[in-house]
Amino acid sequence: MQDIVIEKPYKFRPPHHGNWLPRCIRKTKLVEGWLKKNEAVFQSQVRHVERLRQTIDEGHSVLITPNHCRTADPLAMIYLVKAIPCLIYAMASWHLFNQGRFMAWAIPKLGGFSINREGVDRQALSMAIDVLADAARPLIVFPEGAVSGTNDVLNEMMDGTAFIARAAAKRRKKMDTPGKVFVHPVALRYVYHGDLEAGLRPILDALEARFSWQPQSQLALPDRIQHLGEMILTAKELEYFGDRQSGELASRLNNLLDRILAPLEEKWLGAVQDENVIQRIKLLRLKIVPGLIHGDLPEDERAERWRHLADIYLAQQVGSYPPDYLSGDYPRERLLEIVERFEEDLTDNVTLHGEREVIIDVGERIEVGTERDRSADSDPLMKQIQSSIGSMLAGMRNEQQATGS
Repeated sequence: MQDIVIEKPYKFRPPHHGNWLPRCIRKTKLVEGWLKKNEAVFQSQVRHVERLRQTIDEGHSVLITPNHCRTADPLAMIYLVKAIPCLIYAMASWHLFNQGRFMAWAIPKLGGFSINREGVDRQALSMAIDVLADAARPLIVFPEGAVSGTNDVLNEMMDGTAFIARAAAKRRKKMDTPGKVFVHPVALRYVYHGDLEAGLRPILDALEARFSWQPQSQLALPDRIQHLGEMILTAKELEYFGDRQSGELASRLNNLLDRILAPLEEKWLGAVQDENVIQRIKLLRLKIVPGLIHGDLPEDERAERWRHLADIYLAQQVGSYPPDYLSGDYPRERLLEIVERFEEDLTDNVTLHGEREVIIDVGERIEVGTERDRSADSDPLMKQIQSSIGSMLAGMRNEQQATGS
């Protein structure tokens, strides 16, 4: 299980407010070097940056909302920052500040501040509203709330992003400050430039060996990946149901998800929840994690909570598998993404494959009003953001398939 839950009291980490140091970092290749070494990101394209530059130059408040497909995304935003160029503030999950000395140093120096996703972090929300209303720098928020692991599928958007934007708009209106609050959706997509089959073959050999299989090299690469996925899913069904389940892949994944989460929700929340996967997971963590951090728990209860967190982590993995991701005509990166998922789920590690290029596309701006339309089933602003990012991702995918790159 990845270290996304930190067993120590949360302490808000503010951003570095000075200008000199982040500008110096921006002029160096320090972040780009980290991206090459740790995420195999060697190239970048930034598109339509003039849209963002115009909004900033006009003195408006700017909220940048990228999709979150890889762990590289927060630091990959350095390419956008350099293209504008500008300084930024960014909201970052608390666990990222605990992922080594470089991350703990670099995130605040580049304008990042922490948010505790295991609770209501009023200090982080207040900071976000303040810096957005002030308009001294753009604010970056990843509205999905979790890494999707997929170039072409978005997680459910979290309404907290719209809350921050509207609160800043109300603040500016109350203070009679010139200018408006605008959201610029941003689409991130990673293109793989290596020999896909050569890169994946040893990984698949090793993963198949975990099931005592001979290498299934006689199969075409997509068939081999789907064959391994079936074995992994069946193994989890045997663990949680006692036997292999029947039905289509989508229903099997949903059934496994409910089998994992429903007992935990009944224990910790009193009833099974009718929410999306990310929200169900968040509600459970809100109940389980505080006792680990603040309570003097008996060892058996502490161990039980960690077992439940491991189950929740598995549910998040299951819920992030798009069942039809390898159907129809798809870009080759999807094969790589699925194998990376398998490797991370089985080993907690991901092998770096070849070289990647990140494409960053800036969307048209969306004006933020001060009130939400309460008659709508879901937040209209978040629907606009999701639609904009989805359209840009689809455009990049179609472009890649047309060129065969």
